[in-house]
Amino acid sequence: MAEAVGISPSSVGRIWADAGLKPHIVKGFKVSNDPMFEEKVTEIVGLYLDPPDRAVVLCVDEKSQIQALDRTQPGLPLKKGRASTMTHDYKRHGTTTLFAALDVKSGLVIGECMPRHRAREFLRFLRRIDRAVKKPRDIHLVLDNYATHKTPEVKAWLEKHPRFKLHFTPTSASWMNLVERFFAEITTKRIRRGSYASVDDLEGAIYDYLLQHNANPKPFVWSKSAEDILTRERRALDVLDQIRGNR
Repeated sequence: MAEAVGISPSSVGRIWADAGLKPHIVKGFKVSNDPMFEEKVTEIVGLYLDPPDRAVVLCVDEKSQIQALDRTQPGLPLKKGRASTMTHDYKRHGTTTLFAALDVKSGLVIGECMPRHRAREFLRFLRRIDRAVKKPRDIHLVLDNYATHKTPEVKAWLEKHPRFKLHFTPTSASWMNLVERFFAEITTKRIRRGSYASVDDLEGAIYDYLLQHNANPKPFVWSKSAEDILTRERRALDVLDQIRGNR
């Protein structure tokens, strides 16, 4: 751009900065095309902002393929004037999957590591939730549209356990599941900061984080109304329609 308009690169940088432009940053997005987007958003936001009485609202998902990465050399610890260090290269020692259910009201997390994330493991986790939540309280689960959540085996189990009520997020809208916030925190605060010589080491670190989190849980506060979300969605769809119309 500097060459095209005949000014210095630093001048281009100052103009961009003054205008608040950051062309080096690109953010990913995808607008949901779920035909039931409005109904699902309204339902889930209602659970967050006005949960039903005598019931528990749990946000459920799996963080799959968490790698046990062992750094090739020991890193240096944090000290004044220097960040902690770790090597860029590593050895892989297998993977685990973290199943988690976040209690929207309390912030407590039910978590369990399993080697895979099939319907079989999901059913095992549902049984864990069933044992953890006192009867006869209803259990409202917010979860995504992953195929293992909808298999015949899962549906048959749910029919025998009617206190479980499932609420699926719209397609391409996993950000509506609050457990994703927990996954982001455990990733940045523990998983990425460690070095693990085995899957057992990795799972030990995950369970330790869960214990510390649940010792002093803090709920993630949902602040957006359904109408706010729907308004932004309509605006995004209008912009996409304009772009398509100009092609």
